[in-house]
Amino acid sequence: MTTIFEALRESHERQRDLCDKLVETHGDTTERHEIFTALKHELYAHSVAEDRYLYIPLMFNDTGLDISRHALAEHHEMDELVEKLEQTEFSNTGWLAIAKQLADVVRHHLKEEEHGFFQQAGKILNDSEKEKLAKKYLNEYEKYLAEA
Repeated sequence: MTTIFEALRESHERQRDLCDKLVETHGDTTERHEIFTALKHELYAHSVAEDRYLYIPLMFNDTGLDISRHALAEHHEMDELVEKLEQTEFSNTGWLAIAKQLADVVRHHLKEEEHGFFQQAGKILNDSEKEKLAKKYLNEYEKYLAEA
């Protein structure tokens, strides 16, 4: 049975891969548009489902509240950078700098989650909750990706 952490790690791998590809793009190209759009949808579907099926359930626990607040703040920072990229011409030389900043924030967030947050959350949630949350997360995540 898949746990919430295994489900999230799959999306994390896609995010890392898309970030790596995005920072290798140049100018106002189809490739840049496609990779950016894929990353934007991936981040959105992941964060909405993760907020609902990991962070919010953890907020009912004192330890979970602090770690969730921090992670939610990082999601907000990513949203702002995605918005900044959408408002910047793809041919603008500053676009890549913002994309690299986004990639750095994403990588930092994923590393922090996988090397600290998941361990703390794993102590708060029981095995049954981890599996139930994984199902709910995957349904929500796939729904948002399909709508994109």
